[in-house]
Amino acid sequence: MRGLLWVLGGLAALAGFNYLVVLALPAGAEGIFLFVEALLGMILLHEAGHFSFAKLFGIKVEEFFVGFGPRLWSVRRGETEYGVKALPLGGYVRIAGMNPLEEPAPEDRPRTFGAKPAWQRAIVLVAGSASHFLLAIIFLAIFFMAVGLPVYGGPPLVGRVETTLGGEPSPAAEAGLRAGDRILGVDGMEVGSSDELITYTRDHVGEEIELLVERGGERITIRVTPVLSEIDGVEAGRLGVLLSEEIIARERSNPFVAVGKAARTTVTMTRLSFVALGSAFSPSGIARIGRQVVGDEDRGLQDPAGIVGAGRLAGQAASSGNLGTLLLLLAGLNVFVGIFNILPLPPLDGGHLAVVVWEKLTGRKVDMRKLLPVTAVVAGLLILLTLSLTYLDLVDPIPDPFR
Repeated sequence: MRGLLWVLGGLAALAGFNYLVVLALPAGAEGIFLFVEALLGMILLHEAGHFSFAKLFGIKVEEFFVGFGPRLWSVRRGETEYGVKALPLGGYVRIAGMNPLEEPAPEDRPRTFGAKPAWQRAIVLVAGSASHFLLAIIFLAIFFMAVGLPVYGGPPLVGRVETTLGGEPSPAAEAGLRAGDRILGVDGMEVGSSDELITYTRDHVGEEIELLVERGGERITIRVTPVLSEIDGVEAGRLGVLLSEEIIARERSNPFVAVGKAARTTVTMTRLSFVALGSAFSPSGIARIGRQVVGDEDRGLQDPAGIVGAGRLAGQAASSGNLGTLLLLLAGLNVFVGIFNILPLPPLDGGHLAVVVWEKLTGRKVDMRKLLPVTAVVAGLLILLTLSLTYLDLVDPIPDPFR
């Protein structure tokens, strides 16, 4: 219990320090700083999850360190050494018996990881990923309480004009509509929302309609004729414009409602993360990353990003004043990391969990030393993927979605 209090106290002190630093940073830089610190906090809480349940089940925890490399400072409390190392790239917990190349002392064997029941080992392993889902719920709850869901309304704004529809020039392009035009009315009636304009357009296919448009502070009229165009397999009347609306209010929730919404949103994010993982690690996804590395294909908003790219997005969100987007980004990152870490691949926690399940089902002990070649291959591929995404984040960053 004392060890956990040391960990929580350190995190609280770090949070206070971060708050003071953020106040002193220029606009935009605070987003990157908060992202980096949130990433470090994620890793520490992940390891704290392993640490807490290992201690609870009487497993010997030898070390809990922030960072890697040379030791800068440490203190021993009981049987565990707590400290800080030179490279602030995360942290780790050293649990007795988890390193197959180290033989535990005879007196420690009853308290090693492998000596405990399968259900206890499984909980220790899952606790790391569970911390990420908990963090996601916290970030989302803050979003629903402090930022709130946007409420859109008002006259629709033309975000983009499509040049063609079905291979023919679009009515909007032919009529001279431009991105940034605000559509105030149609055929003498006020337009209060995008839905109203879309409904009217679909009811007047082949009929010329008159739009009252505000452009550059002036009001002009534009005549345009909606045409039939296929949308998701269904033909409907269209002009060939992408519409958007202004945020006119924010719907904020009380803490109890916010937590419920956060939990449901985390479930949705989990499903979407599985889809994203399947796409990124499919043969076509890997091939796309390869083409981007050699410069044969440009990156888009749908492409995966590394830590550098995610940090850049956090800075861009902060610079544009999108605190809500920053919170959603951090929540999504936690869900993704939580899922990724539980995949049944060594050296991930999911790989160790798969071994525990196998031993439970078969009753046979697995020699972890025989899995070292597989661990090395998987680790090498993950390092190669990380380096590739980092390279792309530096030379061909994902477009700024906030411009």
